Amino acid sequence: MSAAVAPEKKKLKTPPLEIHYLGDRVLRSPAKRIAKVDDSVRQLAREMLQTMYTSDGIGLAAPQVATNKQLIVIDCEPDEPANPPLILINPQIKSYSKEMCDAQEGCLSIPGVYLDVTRPKAIEVAFKDEYGRPRRLKVTELLSRAIQHEMDHLSGVLFVDRVTNSLALTDELKKHNFSVSAVRPMV
Repeated sequence: MSAAVAPEKKKLKTPPLEIHYLGDRVLRSPAKRIAKVDDSVRQLAREMLQTMYTSDGIGLAAPQVATNKQLIVIDCEPDEPANPPLILINPQIKSYSKEMCDAQEGCLSIPGVYLDVTRPKAIEVAFKDEYGRPRRLKVTELLSRAIQHEMDHLSGVLFVDRVTNSLALTDELKKHNFSVSAVRPMV
């Protein structure tokens, strides 16, 4: 990744973009493909990274900042300046592992709520990078989970929609003043 796109990994006093929360309709609209990767897309990716770092996240999807585009940014090592973040434009999962795993997830659009979600352990994802070059990655563990989580946002799906423990879900959402009626269960 170019240093021109990747900002310094630090918190800003005010993030450049506003994150939207569970219950906001912008989170439920499917995102549109990006036809051309240009300076405006790279600027959006840069501002999304700055917003993500400021909010202590490891991933952010454009719909979370009310932008209806298929763009996600991810950095599983935000405290490691030498490792660049990932920018995925028009990502598509090409294959999933048969092996599934449970892990706790959280979301910048549902702050304070952490619940177990079952997902495939490994994926292969195809996408365009910040210069429009086609790329393909095989990933596992946390990066696999983060990409799947952020790609759900591009389809209007939130991680709470995938939570199967309805008692824990209801308890956590109420504890953090979110409405259970905003959840759209997938099972």
